[in-house]
Amino acid sequence: MLFKEASVIIAVMNIVHLVPYYAPAYAFGGVVRSVEGLARALARRGHTVMVLTTDALDRRARAAGPAEEVLDGVRVVRVRNLSPWLRGRLNLSTPPGLAAAARRRLPSADVVHCHEFRTVENLLVTPIAARLGKPLALSPHGTLALNTGRSGLKAAWDRLLSPALARRFDRIIGLTAAEAEEAAALWATFGAAARVCVVPNGVDPDDYTDLSGGADFRARYRLGDAPVCLFMGRLHPRKGVVVLVEAFKRANIPGARLVIAGPDEGALAAVRPLLDERMVLTGYLGGQDRLAAFAAADVLVLPAVGEGLPMVALEAMAAGRPVIVSPGCYLPEAAQNGAGLEVQPAVEPLAGALETLLNDAGLRARMGAAALALARTRFAWDTIAQQMETVYRQMVESR
Repeated sequence: MLFKEASVIIAVMNIVHLVPYYAPAYAFGGVVRSVEGLARALARRGHTVMVLTTDALDRRARAAGPAEEVLDGVRVVRVRNLSPWLRGRLNLSTPPGLAAAARRRLPSADVVHCHEFRTVENLLVTPIAARLGKPLALSPHGTLALNTGRSGLKAAWDRLLSPALARRFDRIIGLTAAEAEEAAALWATFGAAARVCVVPNGVDPDDYTDLSGGADFRARYRLGDAPVCLFMGRLHPRKGVVVLVEAFKRANIPGARLVIAGPDEGALAAVRPLLDERMVLTGYLGGQDRLAAFAAADVLVLPAVGEGLPMVALEAMAAGRPVIVSPGCYLPEAAQNGAGLEVQPAVEPLAGALETLLNDAGLRARMGAAALALARTRFAWDTIAQQMETVYRQMVESR
């Protein structure tokens, strides 16, 4: 099927996304928002889009609702996990019905796009797609490195399972050039050649226009009219929340407050003893509470290591907030375009960056405007979807 856009004829494709968790399972981090944003944008552009996933909601619960539904133009098929305990304990799915669902759904697909690398879903579905001759893409979403948790399990997985799995993928789509290079190096250890390309994460700026909840958020957490630094993300050691708390205490930022929002994934025990009266722990924030946090914030800080391209930084920019990121976030465009600062994830440079932004409202306003402009141009999902279409088309044509 064809449709016409801006005098260009574009082939409509049947695209299947395979991911262990999908909206509203936002507790699993940025990959859920990334796949949701891409799928919605592709559907808006006329493609038939399906997400094949499990019923995981968080590390303990299942998603409510039907096994199959259409959300924002995207058909979502959820397969039941046999053991939510394994999902929470080892981050492994147990979906016994997934292979059967794939055999029913994949024959009509033009492209199968897998998200995250070492997953049970990939082990079950990629052999079926390969037998059907379907082009297979992989977006690792920052999951390739061994040093980001469960390194022993990952190493064993790579010895036993990854070489055969890696050879099935026609394209590895890195969020950044660094991730693409990382994939090529890892594939070489499997004795496989990786055909890599780069397509970044995106954001829907229109989802961040209603920022009316900031005053209520400030009232709820007794923030007053203080400059607010926001950390939002899973409280995992690689996210850098401990060094951020230490830097906040070191910085000369009179009256400023720090809001730490996100579910615990191992770092809370180290963070809690460091907190003082200027700091607030909110736990996980979703929906309108998440928007309200962006509205209340003056700057978002993410001093992470080993990230792909963090969705939360793009969301903050779409809300018109400047960002302080580390090189490990692979978002140099923020500093290059005056939308924020990039500093090493260490106490002294972070403290200096906090002082620079939290003590200068005019600078924050200018950087916030630049951040919004960057989100609307470079990182809008509709722009990213066009780039992904090109990759898919190349995969189909090379078959």
